[in-house]
Amino acid sequence: MDIDKYLNDVLESQTLTDDGEEMKALRKRRDEVEKLLRESFKDTNPVIRYAGSFSKKTMIKESYDLDIACYFPRNDDDAGSALKDIYRNVRDALKKKYTVDPKNSALRLKGLDADVHGTDFHIDVVPGRFTDDDQKDVYLHRENDDKLRLKTNPQIHVDHVRDSGVRDAIRLVKYWRERNGIEIKTFVLEIIVIETLKDKKDRKLQTQLQHIWTEFRDNSASLSAKDPANPEGNDLAAFLSEDIKTQLRQVSEKTLKQVDDGQWENTFGKVTAKENNTRTSALAAAISSRATGQPHKPYAEF
Repeated sequence: MDIDKYLNDVLESQTLTDDGEEMKALRKRRDEVEKLLRESFKDTNPVIRYAGSFSKKTMIKESYDLDIACYFPRNDDDAGSALKDIYRNVRDALKKKYTVDPKNSALRLKGLDADVHGTDFHIDVVPGRFTDDDQKDVYLHRENDDKLRLKTNPQIHVDHVRDSGVRDAIRLVKYWRERNGIEIKTFVLEIIVIETLKDKKDRKLQTQLQHIWTEFRDNSASLSAKDPANPEGNDLAAFLSEDIKTQLRQVSEKTLKQVDDGQWENTFGKVTAKENNTRTSALAAAISSRATGQPHKPYAEF
């Protein structure tokens, strides 16, 4: 097997193309969300933009979400005077057209109408407020945390990952995580991969992946991650619990045995020339169903 070709075929099979039905559907939903938010907060001018893996260019078909940032000016109280008010008022605005599942700092959108009720649209809206008039750093509300707010800079996050030089390795490790049910958060995983490969950016994908898995197997206990936007202020240790470190170590050990035996397809699966990703096609149909007026079954039935 030509391993480099195989890994690039895996990457291609996990790529959401700009002109594909999935991305068209997500963009249509994004436009709907922005319109709703602007109508709900007419007296202010929130910054609404893409964030997350879409902006970082690390999306994979196996598991993808569209993050939509909604940040309000520092001195504008139209959406609320406190961060928790902004979070809850944005939530209430979204409830006009969606079922909303609150997360720690984000709001997950699901179907409200009968034909898509409960359907997960794989869209997270993240409300926040800029810390100053430069509109770079933001405060995010923490709904279920002792620390009620988080200061960060989403653009630094995007730049850190997008310009890391190891996006292909990040996407493959994300796919590996999904195939093995490892519970590590995406951003923490991205930070660790970037740090682990900082001296191996010019190596082949095969070498990069084997180095990552070796580090996970041999040095999981010492794994750490620092938020590049606020390295001393935001403690990410809680996202690297002993259970997660154990998962990374055990799955990496199994994976290294597979690839040492040349069994790469046991790690990422077989890839056909024109892979028909039924899950992704079904997801696109469900996301766009409300905009087109055509009923589709919920994801749970796919």
